[in-house]
Amino acid sequence: MKTTIIKYGLLVLTTGSLWLTGCRKFLDESDPSNYTEENYFIKPEHARASVNAIYASLRDPMAGDFGGGPWTMTEFATGQAGTDLGQAVNSYYIKDLRNTADNGYGENYWRNYYKGITNANLSLARIPGIKMDDAEKTALLGEAHFMRAWYYFTLIQLFGNIPLVTEPVDLKSEQLRPKQANPEDVYKLIVEDLLTAEKAGLPWIDPTGRASLGAVKSLLAKVYLTMAGYPLQKGREYYDLAAKKAEEVVDSKQFKLFTSYNDLHNPAKKNIEENIFMIQYKTQVIPGSWQSLIIPYNKNISAYSAETGGIYARKEFVQSYDPADLRAKEGQFFFTEFTDQDDRRKKVALGGFFLYKLFDVTAQTTTANSDLNWSLIRYADILLVYAEAANEVGGPNAKIYEAVNAIRTRAELPALSGLSQDQLREAIWRERWYELCFENVTWFDMARLRKAFNMTTKGFDNYVGHKFPDGPVLTERELLFPIPSTELRNNPNLVPTKGY
Repeated sequence: MKTTIIKYGLLVLTTGSLWLTGCRKFLDESDPSNYTEENYFIKPEHARASVNAIYASLRDPMAGDFGGGPWTMTEFATGQAGTDLGQAVNSYYIKDLRNTADNGYGENYWRNYYKGITNANLSLARIPGIKMDDAEKTALLGEAHFMRAWYYFTLIQLFGNIPLVTEPVDLKSEQLRPKQANPEDVYKLIVEDLLTAEKAGLPWIDPTGRASLGAVKSLLAKVYLTMAGYPLQKGREYYDLAAKKAEEVVDSKQFKLFTSYNDLHNPAKKNIEENIFMIQYKTQVIPGSWQSLIIPYNKNISAYSAETGGIYARKEFVQSYDPADLRAKEGQFFFTEFTDQDDRRKKVALGGFFLYKLFDVTAQTTTANSDLNWSLIRYADILLVYAEAANEVGGPNAKIYEAVNAIRTRAELPALSGLSQDQLREAIWRERWYELCFENVTWFDMARLRKAFNMTTKGFDNYVGHKFPDGPVLTERELLFPIPSTELRNNPNLVPTKGY
C-alpha cells in the first residue's frame, strides 16, 4: 500500500454545496473513510471530490487580519500601497524593500500552491482509471490541468527557479526533495496543460466558479504575454500568440464589462459577465477573508471587530489619475470617508485612500460575514492583454483602440486615437496600472516588462533604479521573491534566490 496521503479541501459553489466526510462505528477497522490511493479513486464521486480539492489552495493566501495577509505581498512590492498595521512586519519588509527568505507571505504561497499542484497531480494520475462518463472525465481532467497551470504560472513568476513536479509523490519518490527546473521547462508544462484543458469540452462560462473555456483561453493569453517579455524574452511570436488567444475571448462575446464599478464588489455578480475566473466564497460557510485587512485602522465604521488598516492606496498613486477619471472619484475604486458604525447618518473621515473596489458593503455594515468572491481574471484584463499584444505585433489599429477605449469609456475618459506605437504602448500600460490596481496584477506586469509606473511623471521608469515615493529604490534583487527559508532547510537540493 502506498503511503501517499490524500488531502482534499472544499470548493464552495454558488449553491453552497459541500462534500463532508462521514464516520462509522468507533474503531471499525474497515471504515472506508480511512482513505488511501488504492481504495479512494474508484468512483465518479471520488474523481469530482479530488478535483474540487485542487481549487481549495487558492483561498489560503487570501486570509487577512492583524498579522497581515499573504495576498498583499505583490501589492506592497509595487510601491503603490501603504499600511497602518505595525505588527504585520512581513508587509513592511516588502514595502521597505528589506524582504528576507523568512517572510511568511512567500512561504504561504509556496506551501499552499504546491499543495494545489500535489492534488492536481494526484487527480491527473488516478482519474483516468475510474469508470465514469467519458465526457465528464475529460472535463474533470481539463480542470485539473488548468489549475496546475495556474499554480505553476503564479509560482514561477514569484520565485523564478522552482521545482517541477508532475506526478504524485510518496515517501520513496525521487521527487520528494526535487531540484529546481529550467524555467523554460516550467513554462512548457504550463502551456501544454492549458492546451489540453482547451480541448476538454469545458463550457465558455461556468456560473458555479469552476474552470471554464473562457478562463483557459484567458490564462493562456496571459501566459503568452508573459513569455513574450522577461525573463524568457520570446518577443514578437509570443505577443502574436497572446493577441490571437485574447482575441478569441473577445470575439466569443461571452463576456462584457460591468456598466458600474459597484459590480466589481457585488456578490450577485459572481462568475458572470466581467468575472471570468474567481476564488469562491460563501457567506456563513466559507466567507471572504480579506475584509478586515482593508478597513481603516480603528475608525469605527465596520461591523467587523478587527479594523486593521492593513492595506490602502498611497495618495501619490490615486492623485496620479486624470482628474476626470471616474475610477479615482469617491466611492468608485477608492473611498476616503464612510458612515459611522453606530450612526449610519454620520460620516467619518478615514485619513487615506482605502480600497472600495474590494469592499463588501453588506458584510462591513451589518453581517461581518462576506459573500464576496475574489476575482482572478477579469474581462478588462483580457481586453488590455489583447490591446498590448496586438500593438506590439503590428502597431495601432481600429480593433486595438476599440479594446482599450472600452476601458476608458467606462472611466468617462476620452477615447484614444492617432497615437504612435510607442505612445499607445504606454497608454495601454497606464490603463493596466489604473484599472487592475490592487488585484494582484500590477507587480507581475512590472516584472515581465521590467518597468515601474512613476506616479509623478505618469511615465514608466526602468524597474531597476525606480524609487518608491517614501525613498526605497528597486534593485535586481526585487525582480523575484525569495524561496522560503523553511523550504531551503527541508530540501537541500534547492538553491537560494539571488540576493537573499
